[in-house]
Amino acid sequence: MNIDRNDTAVVFVDPQNEMLNDKGLAWRFVGESVTENKTVENMERIFKAAKENGYEVFISPHYFFPSDSGWKFNGPLEADEAETKMFARSGRLSLDGFSGSGADWLERFKPYIDDGKTVVVSPHRVFGPQTNDLVLQLRKRRIGKVILGGMLANMCVESHLRDLLEQGFEVAVAKDATAAPRHPEWGYGYTAALINFAFLAHAVLSTDEVVKAMEYGGAKEAQRPL
Repeated sequence: MNIDRNDTAVVFVDPQNEMLNDKGLAWRFVGESVTENKTVENMERIFKAAKENGYEVFISPHYFFPSDSGWKFNGPLEADEAETKMFARSGRLSLDGFSGSGADWLERFKPYIDDGKTVVVSPHRVFGPQTNDLVLQLRKRRIGKVILGGMLANMCVESHLRDLLEQGFEVAVAKDATAAPRHPEWGYGYTAALINFAFLAHAVLSTDEVVKAMEYGGAKEAQRPL
């Protein structure tokens, strides 16, 4: 997979306070993994490299609106999100209470996301991008390759990876620009994600490798691990 600014973009999933701020509702489950991986620092390094080297950046956020309280059934994580009002917003057409909320961007990411150039697509509704316009926005810009990161590794990020692959994109996962929950019964989601990334993605790279490849702008080929 050749990483080239002309046809490669960065896609970050859920770079939001709920997941990445120590006051977020998910922090008790993901904080240890985020800290170990230096997820926030690594995401910021990729943001910075993308902006400095002319790569387009896309954000696929997670929001819930009051109308979603009418859903008649949910999976385990969805049920917890609904109960705790994770990623909650006051309405589709309202930003009341958004600034600084769990649904808002992590503060240190705002200069990169709110620069007028980053593409924030419509929210995904469960885990994958099938319910938003990410693929359309990528296709309209003739983007065929994606550098993927964000939260959660074994759920929304992996779901985005699988759908983008099915849609014909080449995808490199930034393995330390993501993290996952530890659960006392279900296990460590990050371990599961790394295994599936290796089986599925065209490349599984460290942030160091991603940044170096982006600086070359296509002169360096990103190698898939054996």
